[in-house]
Parts: sequence; structure tokens; C-alpha cells
Amino acid sequence: MTQTKDVSNTVTLTDNRTGKQVTMPILDGKIGPSVIDIRKLYAETGCFTYDPGFTSTGSCESQITYIDGDEGVLLHRGYSIDELAAKSTFPEVCFLLLNGHLPTAAESAEFDSILRRHSMVHEQLTRFYSGFRRDAHPMAIMCGVVGALSAFYHDSTDINKPVERKIAAHRLIAKMPTIAAMAYKYSVGQPFMYPRNDLSYAENFLYMTFGTPCEPYKVNPILAKAMDKIFILHADHEQNASTSTVRLAGSSGANPFACIAAGIASLWGPAHGGANEAVLKMLEEIGTVDRIPECVRRAKDKNDNFRLMGFGHRVYKNYDPRAQVMRQACHEVLGELGIKNEPLLDIAMELERIALTDEYFIEKKLYPNVDFYSGIILKAMGFPTSMFTVLFALARTVGWISQWKEMIEDPVQKIGRPRQLYTGETRRAFVPLAERG
Repeated sequence: MTQTKDVSNTVTLTDNRTGKQVTMPILDGKIGPSVIDIRKLYAETGCFTYDPGFTSTGSCESQITYIDGDEGVLLHRGYSIDELAAKSTFPEVCFLLLNGHLPTAAESAEFDSILRRHSMVHEQLTRFYSGFRRDAHPMAIMCGVVGALSAFYHDSTDINKPVERKIAAHRLIAKMPTIAAMAYKYSVGQPFMYPRNDLSYAENFLYMTFGTPCEPYKVNPILAKAMDKIFILHADHEQNASTSTVRLAGSSGANPFACIAAGIASLWGPAHGGANEAVLKMLEEIGTVDRIPECVRRAKDKNDNFRLMGFGHRVYKNYDPRAQVMRQACHEVLGELGIKNEPLLDIAMELERIALTDEYFIEKKLYPNVDFYSGIILKAMGFPTSMFTVLFALARTVGWISQWKEMIEDPVQKIGRPRQLYTGETRRAFVPLAERG
């Protein structure tokens, strides 16, 4: 990878204690904010930067995903997310994220074939599930099973070999729907359904999740299309918590299966991947449509702790570009399933109407985000809330493995080692146990 550098662009930092000045280069990307290159800051000043949460720190150079939160823009390899969701398929987007370009017809057919061939898991791996309690959270199962993949696929754990990195990427993308569906089946006490090579990626997942050996299961094309869009919209989202976790784990040289398991663990956090589950819990708390005005009033009150989940976004200060696509898919699914009198969905649709017309929400740019609609769709399809984050992990796997692959192939990348501002005790003399008062 190359960086666009202009040595005439610099910033000078002055230490007012000593008068010493340090000049650091400004690096410009193709689009988006420039960055100050501080790699030599400690060597020249003896100081680190202090940035809790790394919200003002560029940890890497990447060519995969670009976000402009102020303008509501999300690009994958230069393609807008709404165009990809409308015109592409999830396997195509997977190929794009991995390889940097959309596949030709021949490449698409070959990639689909590869994913189908790798969709089954080692039969011994299925025995892992019986080691978990029946009421185990599916994300706990996902962490364990995905981490265990390295014990079964030794021929794709050498990160220094491009061919093994490629095989690992294909395996993870292909097997994740199978692993996720098995986690669901285990939780409800039903037999596992093995993947079928005659179905598309999204169709196969729905079949393995909701099909049973007792009777033929016909995948609804509207639901499969919506599922495919959900996967596309969650495929990657730049350097978020779970992606940064995958990169940090990978920087140590850990195998890709362990790195993705680490990403799953990070995604499990309610502040990250659990947002759509929180939306459903909020709707349940509201309870009935007639309580909405009271809850909206409380949400507007700065002194009230009540929050409306699924509105606004930490990154997007404008409309979440994924939400408009998800909104359309949401109404298509509800229409297809004929859902009209579901209390939680009635509450959600009324909240959506208020958020899009109320001056307070418009002024604060508190638009419904992708998590608001995805939770509604998944509930309508029949997924329990415990599976919501699992589906997020399934879709995000391609983003994680693409980011991991990019990091491994970047000669500038080093093992991650953040520093700290130490505020603990200074050196103290050890006091023997008998003498401590």
C-alpha cells in the first residue's frame, strides 16, 4: 500500500516547558480527514498522545471501507452501500471486500462454488455443541466453536502463506452460516440441518435455521432477499471495536480463526453488536402504542434516564445510509408476512413515524438507524433476540477477515501496543506481612 505524502504539509508541536519544537508530517488520504503522523513523537519528545477510546487516532491505513459520518456516506472499495444492497448479492460483496473489485461472471461463479464446497463443518466439530448447556447464549457458542476451527483446519493457519490465508478466509465466510444455524438448532433442541449446494448463501442459512427433516422447507424469496440485504449492510464498518479487536489480535501473529473468535467476543458487547437486541427490549418496555407519547416526552427530558434505542448513531451525524435500505426491506418483509397486529411492530412503526416528522428528532438528527429496522425484520422472520448478534457476526465475518488480510499484507503494520497515562502509586518499599499495620 502507498500513502499520499506531501512533505510541505506539516504540523509543529511546541513544548512550552522546554521550548522544544517537533515537526510532524500530515498524511493525506484520497478522501476523508488527513492524519498527523506521530510515530516519532515519543522518540523526540518523551511523550505519548492521550486518546481514550482511540476516537481521534488512526490505527492503520486501509483501502476497504470509507465512512463520512457528517454526510451519511458508507463506501465499500468505492461503491456506495445503498447501490451494493440494491444491485449486488452478499457473496459478490464478500468477493469485493476480499479482492478489491467486483467479480466478473466467471469469478462470481467460481467464488459461489468455493463457498458451497466449504459450507460444511467437520463432523467432529458438531459434537462441541453438546458440551454447552441448552440455555447457553448463542454468542457464547459462536465464540467457542469458531475458536476451535483452528484445531480442525491446520492447513490454513500459517498466516505467512498467501494460499493458506485465502483458504482460511473462504472457510470462515462459508462455514459461519452453518455454525450460526447449528447454534440456533441446538438452543431449541432440533436436529442440525446440513447445507445444500443448490441454495444461495442467504437461502441456505434460512433453510439450515428453520428447516426440519420432518417436511420439506421452501425458502420464501422475499425473506431470502431481505436476509441477503441484512448481510450486505453489516459486512464491514471501518475500524469499529470488533474490527480493531481482530486487527489487534492478528498483529500478534494469531491464526485467523482465533482472531475472528476475538472479534465475535467484542461484538457481543451490548454497546456494539447488541444494539438491535436493545431495540426490541425497548419496544417491550414501552408495551403499547398509547404509551409512546409518554416515552417520547421522557426521551426528550435531559434529566430522565430513559432512552429510545435505535435512533441516531455514534458515527453518522446524518441519516445512516444503511437505514433507508433496511427500512424498505422491513416494510417488504412485514407486507409479505401479513403482519399487521403485532404489538411490538405496531409500536416500532409509530415510533418511526414520529421520528421522521417530529421537529425535535429532525433537529437533533435522531433518525432511525440500521439497528432499529434490523431488529424488527429479524423478529418478524422468527429469530429470537438472542440470535440477533449472531447474525451480525455472521455478516461481519467477511469484513473482519478482509481487514485481517489487509493488515497481514501491510509491511508497515507492527504488533499492537497501546501506551497509557499512568496515575497509580509511585515506587513503594515492600513491608513484611508481620509489620503491616
